[in-house]
Amino acid sequence: MKKLILAFCLITAACFFNPIQAQVSVNVNFNVDAQPEWGPTGYNQVNYYYLPDIETYYYVPRHQFVYLNAGHWVFAASLPARCRDYDLYRGYKVVLNEPRPYLHHDEYRPRYAHYVGYYNHQHPLKEHGNKHYDQDENGPGNNGHGHAYGHYKKDHSKKDN
Repeated sequence: MKKLILAFCLITAACFFNPIQAQVSVNVNFNVDAQPEWGPTGYNQVNYYYLPDIETYYYVPRHQFVYLNAGHWVFAASLPARCRDYDLYRGYKVVLNEPRPYLHHDEYRPRYAHYVGYYNHQHPLKEHGNKHYDQDENGPGNNGHGHAYGHYKKDHSKKDN
């Protein structure tokens, strides 16, 4: 019995003199380094870009373009031949941070159609000296849909989230 009481006292003393410390960790996923150099500046985290000019998506984590071909979504490392003359640096990119936005293409195509031909309104990462940002996940002064640094073109068709 004395051993049991002694063991209890030692365990209690150990807990008292060496309290368990709670650890809080905040996991902030930044993928600025994974973003292509033609991507717009101002975003710490990007899952997809939507390119309204060519109705194509770009999946940043896997560096893949996603586009329709004969009614099926194709994932490829490069743009299709029909888009070979498209300038990724000039064209407008809409940032979409949701899983598989191409499955909602019928919603995004009309919502961002007014950006077709809306060239040179975003600064590509290639032009930015420091690609790392201290702002929130959507970057400075934007709403998470590719409208950074005051290059927001009013979208009257946008639905409230």
